[in-house]
Amino acid sequence: MFPTFDGHNDLLLRLHNHPENREAIWLTGEGKGHLDLPRMQKGGFKAGFFAIYIPSPEAHDAPDYMAQMENPPFSIPLGDLITEPEALPIAMSMARQFLWMERSSQGQFKLCTTTAQIRDCLKANTIVGILHMEGAEAIDANLDNLYAFHAMGLRSLGPVWSRPTIFGHGVPFAFPSSPNTGEGLTDAGKRLIRACNELKIMIDLSHINEAGFNDVAALSDAPLVATHSNAHAITPSSRNLTDRQLHMIRESKGMVGLNYATSFLRRDGKQSGDMGWEDVLAHLDHLLENLGEDHLGLGSDFDGATLPDGIGDVTGQPALQQAMLDHGYGTALVQKICYDNWLALLDRTWGA
Repeated sequence: MFPTFDGHNDLLLRLHNHPENREAIWLTGEGKGHLDLPRMQKGGFKAGFFAIYIPSPEAHDAPDYMAQMENPPFSIPLGDLITEPEALPIAMSMARQFLWMERSSQGQFKLCTTTAQIRDCLKANTIVGILHMEGAEAIDANLDNLYAFHAMGLRSLGPVWSRPTIFGHGVPFAFPSSPNTGEGLTDAGKRLIRACNELKIMIDLSHINEAGFNDVAALSDAPLVATHSNAHAITPSSRNLTDRQLHMIRESKGMVGLNYATSFLRRDGKQSGDMGWEDVLAHLDHLLENLGEDHLGLGSDFDGATLPDGIGDVTGQPALQQAMLDHGYGTALVQKICYDNWLALLDRTWGA
């Protein structure tokens, strides 16, 4: 079993929604969701980005939306903009839960803000947590909150989720669809990108539309990163990356994390876990061809998506690794995809 470094999960949302049950959710495991401390240890999860995410008042996992995604084609409208005063208490709740996870783990889980800390944790068999913000609704136009969250340990940020913010525009959940769905960054968004560069906060492009992607590429001096996205050429979802975007990421020495969400993996766009490894491996092959083997990793979307039945939860990652080996990927390449490439990317983004 290879150690895994994961590009994205939504465990903090589960803790925020059920704070009264957080010990069972995190420490002992309640048999629900995709992640908890015991299963992470069992599944070889060694490091990951933990997302602060503000759910839409009209959630995209409501039954009518889920039914649409079971039967493509579909185009689910973008959610409404959520203001900073609405978002900040929720974001703070999730940040508090993340810090509690570290305190309660008795040394088994650690917030890391440098690659030296990450390497020390790997040697000590301590799981690494990196604090990420998926959609910057909790950041004000003056960016004061950005500096405050940075002081709390924030080291990764996506300017948008799949709805507009004061900084830019996300892509809808749509299949088939191009990511070319609207305007680029706002003036505030351009200030946000510059500030993230200054603070060495990694910028995540997974939910941003094509015009916003282009603006970040023109402004940023850091590698371009999509923590949990797949290949549009295999599954033409608006959430997936075109070959042109993949080439831009490669040229910037950036990174893409393979998203396990079935609707972004399956060629038919269905949100169903009833699938084999064929489409998963097709995405991996295409991403490798267009990115090169130094720029591909894993970005599961654990606790935020429907997964292939063959993975199921974090304990299924060894099965994915075996599928890669059986497909002809050598052990050195699988090690890169599972762990090494994310660490090297953070060296390039944060500084070694």
